[in-house]
Amino acid sequence: MKASDLFVRCLEAEGVKFIFGIPGEENLDLLESLRESQIQLILTRHEQAAGFMATTVGRLTGKAGVCLATLGPGATNFVTAAAYAQLGAMPMVMITGQKPIRVSKQAHFQIVNVVAMMRPLTKGTWQIVSPDNIPARIRESFRRAEEERPGATHLELPEDIAAELTGTRPIKGSYVRRPVAEDKAIAAAAAAIAKARRPLLMIGAAANRKTTAKMLCEFLTEHGIPFFTTQMGKGVVDEGHPLYLGCAALSDHDFLHRAIDHADLIVNIGHDVVEKPPFFMRNAQKQVIHINFNTAEVDPVYFPQTEVIGDIANSLWRLKSAIPKDHKPWDLGFFMNVKEHLDAHILQDVNDPRWPIYPQRMVGDVRKAMPDDGVICLDNGVYKIWFARNYRARKPNTVLLDNALATMGAGLPSAIAAKLCFPQRKVMAVCGDGGFMMNSQELETAVRLKLDLVVLILNDNAYGMIKWKQAHMGFDNFGLDYGNPDFVKYAESYGAKGHRPESSEAFLPLLERCLDEPGVHVIDLAIDYSDNDRVLNHEIREQSAQV
Repeated sequence: MKASDLFVRCLEAEGVKFIFGIPGEENLDLLESLRESQIQLILTRHEQAAGFMATTVGRLTGKAGVCLATLGPGATNFVTAAAYAQLGAMPMVMITGQKPIRVSKQAHFQIVNVVAMMRPLTKGTWQIVSPDNIPARIRESFRRAEEERPGATHLELPEDIAAELTGTRPIKGSYVRRPVAEDKAIAAAAAAIAKARRPLLMIGAAANRKTTAKMLCEFLTEHGIPFFTTQMGKGVVDEGHPLYLGCAALSDHDFLHRAIDHADLIVNIGHDVVEKPPFFMRNAQKQVIHINFNTAEVDPVYFPQTEVIGDIANSLWRLKSAIPKDHKPWDLGFFMNVKEHLDAHILQDVNDPRWPIYPQRMVGDVRKAMPDDGVICLDNGVYKIWFARNYRARKPNTVLLDNALATMGAGLPSAIAAKLCFPQRKVMAVCGDGGFMMNSQELETAVRLKLDLVVLILNDNAYGMIKWKQAHMGFDNFGLDYGNPDFVKYAESYGAKGHRPESSEAFLPLLERCLDEPGVHVIDLAIDYSDNDRVLNHEIREQSAQV
């Protein structure tokens, strides 16, 4: 068979359902092979967006998403998506084309060393130089992308290699069980937890993978230890749980940090230092247990004393039984006091009538409108802090935010991928006006695919996150304001439906209607961030200090 046919059969053997991207001249053999395949080609309007979509498929399914681009500029447009997948620990395989490697076709036209370019951004990158190597290269690229810690891999398929003939067949993946922690590590962690007086659990990004949620719920039911999450750990356990103390959306001085400072032991489940620090360890006497698939990367703000390395769900299952039943009772009263104050603070502005809408009300209205299994896909901006802190996730991977690379432009592409993965669930993208415009062209992709999708644009005509930082650091307002198109007309020009509420009271009923009606809906929502500095940097600090 032709090498490109073999390549596609290998992808089918890996269970690939979608390939996102923009083919070029060097991909035409592969494109023809895909035409005969059950794999659905999702043609995008930019390669970066294709990479974000593939990464989101990997994040939601645990199986590597796949994206496709041509050589040169097509491949370089994958760079941000590669870093997004790599830092966020989301499995993704990139495929790029290349000029013929046996005979020069067009000298160095469009040629850059893509394999070398991808090396620092991936877990593995290869140029395929023989059709007979295709099965092994594809199997290895998927294995590396999906195994812990997940990330990005890259394959370059030159034009002449894709057209050659081969008698090789796909390689089936082997059955692999994840390694488990040793008994002594489990015993040491159990003893430390039993000895503690004020233990606290922290749930991080790695817990949002595999079967950790079920085991965590059982552990909490058995032992009743209060818990909080990092931004990328949101939703692993229902955040309506009576022991939930909040999300570390801020690195310090929130109500939650009073609980962290009070704890004498923090059990970190799935924490990864690639996330912005959820807290700063000021007390060297505080004990920290690291439970993860991989050993801790020691950092000035993270230095655990005990590590339990192996499959997280298995570790929790064994730890649940290993903690002695007759240990002294834990002192959890202060934690519950913190929870009471945090919950009250989150609720105090959810009905604020001011216009443009305040972020606290906006987040509260989105929570009211979205079902428990609905998926919100956040772009990157200051609203991400409000969603991380104030939005209560009820199920795993229902709040897709990136607190690793924290790139702008991923919100809409991620929502498209989430809807393809979960066609029966409500999905919405939440974007700032700046982030939305970085990949707004994918509205056409969503319309062409006939998706039912809501895109919420939070419009403040500025790069609001940086303005917040600018104000906090005492600088004058400068260099961060811009103008926007008419987003209603912009949406309609793509065939989507555009909406612009004129009051805070009008937003929730409009959002509910858009979620219920078919088609792509774009809501241009004016938002007022003027109180961000006062609330996030001063009010929370002052009120939490009184707990």
